Amino acid sequence: MEIAKVIGTVTLSRSHPSFKGARLKVVVPLALENLAGDAEPMAEELVMWDEIGAGIGDLVAVSIGPEAAQPFRPEHKPVDAYNTAILDHVDLRMDLVKKIQSGESNP
Repeated sequence: MEIAKVIGTVTLSRSHPSFKGARLKVVVPLALENLAGDAEPMAEELVMWDEIGAGIGDLVAVSIGPEAAQPFRPEHKPVDAYNTAILDHVDLRMDLVKKIQSGESNP
């Protein structure tokens, strides 16, 4: 699971039949530096399946890879990213992050 920012929407003129009713959003995964406000996102964008109504600028928790298709089982859907939550607030304890990054065993 990763935290990502919604930066756009996808509109399809033709699509796979299993996408009927789907909302697809373009997201960019965020690194720790992005969440701390120290850098602009540099990751490659992803197309995410969104059933919960994330808007542009929202932070979301994204399931990526084979796990993204799990909510649809036993049905098969060709998805690689799934919106699991819209995040209202992300609180970073930078003192703990720095301890973890420096290799201290007891943050």
